[in-house]
Amino acid sequence: MKMGKWCLVLLLLLLSGCSSANTGQRQIPLRTAAPALSGQLLDEDGPAAAKRIVLGFSQLGSESTWREANTASIQEASAEAGITLILRNAEQDQQKQFDAIRSFIDSEVDIIAIAPVVQTGWEAILEEIKLAGIPVIILDRSVNVQDSSLYVTFIGSDFYEEGVKAAKYMIDKMRHDSGVITIAELQGTEGSTPSIDRGRGFRKMIEDKQNFRITQSKPAGFTKSGGREVMREFLQQPEEEWPQVLYAHNDDMAIGAVEAIEEAGLKAGSDIIIISVDGTRRAFEQMIEGNINAVVECNPLLGPLLMQAAKEIMSGRTLPKRIVPPEDIFTQELAGMEVENRKY
Repeated sequence: MKMGKWCLVLLLLLLSGCSSANTGQRQIPLRTAAPALSGQLLDEDGPAAAKRIVLGFSQLGSESTWREANTASIQEASAEAGITLILRNAEQDQQKQFDAIRSFIDSEVDIIAIAPVVQTGWEAILEEIKLAGIPVIILDRSVNVQDSSLYVTFIGSDFYEEGVKAAKYMIDKMRHDSGVITIAELQGTEGSTPSIDRGRGFRKMIEDKQNFRITQSKPAGFTKSGGREVMREFLQQPEEEWPQVLYAHNDDMAIGAVEAIEEAGLKAGSDIIIISVDGTRRAFEQMIEGNINAVVECNPLLGPLLMQAAKEIMSGRTLPKRIVPPEDIFTQELAGMEVENRKY
C-alpha cells in the first residue's frame, strides 16, 4: 500500500514537471508562459506573489521625429500596461542591436521586441533567441528570414501600400499635365524595409505609365539634413532637368528638401509638387503653408499594440503573423482640420 502511494506521488510530480504552453507559433518555456492578468504573471510560489512582464526592446535609432514618437509611445504604453521595459537604442547600428539582444537573453527577459535597422542578417541572432526560449515580436520594419517561426508576429505599417498611395495621389494631381512628368526620389536608409517597400509600391503604380519617370533617386537617411543635402544635389543639375515632383520616403527628408528648394529660389509645393510619408505635425504645418502637397500616414504610435501583443503571448494566446495599424493619406485641403489631432 505504501509503495502504491509513493508511485502516485511520483506520477503527479512528473506530470506537473512536463506542463508547457503553446503560443500558436512554438512552444514557450514555463517561465514565459504562465497565466497573465493585467500584465502580471503568477509566481511559482503561489498566486499572491506576482511578477511583472519584462520586455526587452531594441530600438533602431532616433533619426527622425517619427522615431522619437515611436519610442515615446512604447515607453508610455509599457508604463500604462504595467510592463517593465528595458530599452536599448542602436543608433542605426545593427551590431549594437545584436549586442542589446544578447544582453536581453542574458537577463532572461520574458519577451524581446526588435525594430530592425535593415532587413537582412537576422537569422543567427534570432536562432540564439529561439534557443533561449524567448518569444520575439518584430516592430515597425520587417526581417528577411527563411524561417518565419523565428518570431511570433510583426507589428507595423504596410510600407508597400504607402508607396502605392503616394503614387496614386501624384497620378491624380498631375492628370492635366501633358508631356513627361519628371520625379525625384529621396530614399530612406539604404536596405531598410520602409525604403525598399515604399519605393517598390510607388514604382509599381507608374511602371506602365510612360509619362511618369523617376530621373533622380538617392538615399538621404530619413533625416532632415540628409533631405536638404540630397535635394541640393538634385537642383545642381541644369534647370531643364529639375524635377516636377518630389517623392520623399519620410517627412523629415521632405522638410529638409523644402529648405533646399527655397534656397534655389523655387516655391515648394508649387514649382515642385512634394509628396511625403509619415504624418508628423511638422509636415501638416508645412502643408498648411503650401510647401508639401500630400502626406501618406505611417502611424508611429505602436506602443499599445506592442504591449497588448506581449500580454497575449504571455497568456498563451495565438496572434496573427501580421498586425497593421489603421492609416490614411492627407492633402493640403485636410491639413488645417487635422493638424491639432497630430500627437507627434
